[in-house]
Amino acid sequence: MKNQLEARLHELRGEYDAGTKVLADLQKKQDELRSTLLRISGAIQVLEEVLATEGAADAGSDGSGPRLVAN
Repeated sequence: MKNQLEARLHELRGEYDAGTKVLADLQKKQDELRSTLLRISGAIQVLEEVLATEGAADAGSDGSGPRLVAN
């Protein structure tokens, strides 16, 4: 009986160690993904601001004013 308990204990410790390793790997991946999403979010914000600025500049120059033509 004692041998069975020791074998089971050894098995459970192995499973526990494997589980903690998987958990650590997943946490690392989660941190990396969070960082990537933060960078993407920043890039989206910059592009939206650039497009908004260009849209405002385009709206200000509707083409009805005088144009210079080079001969």
